[in-house]
Amino acid sequence: MSEETDRVKRQRIFSKHVAEPKPRLWSNCLRVGDVAYVSGMTARAKDGDTVLGDDEYEQSKVIFGKIRDLVEAAGGKMDDVVKMTIFVTNIVKNTEVWRARSEFFNGDFPACSLVEVSNLAKPSILVEIEAIAHLGSSTA
Repeated sequence: MSEETDRVKRQRIFSKHVAEPKPRLWSNCLRVGDVAYVSGMTARAKDGDTVLGDDEYEQSKVIFGKIRDLVEAAGGKMDDVVKMTIFVTNIVKNTEVWRARSEFFNGDFPACSLVEVSNLAKPSILVEIEAIAHLGSSTA
């Protein structure tokens, strides 16, 4: 095989449901081969300023919806997500994040790290979640 065919293609993934950051800040989602990498998502609305949801449960639902939209735009589904890192400002409220997560995943849940942080991008943001999906790996 030539070096050209051995190379794994990297593709930036877009979803009409997820606001794009300003140019040259970050990519919301990159697909490299059969793996999709989703940047840390928060519950910010498409206007980039309004935060949707007043608590960890509501914000997590918004975030999991964004992750789903990006993974599907990459050609996968939520059950292809194999790893998540979740940042919360109050670790005591982790059960609210788990409650929202259970509405988006079936079968085995992804491997996960939960980290408490002192703050996120703005005081009203309580949760941020990043994800890695191995596209086509789901058994569901």
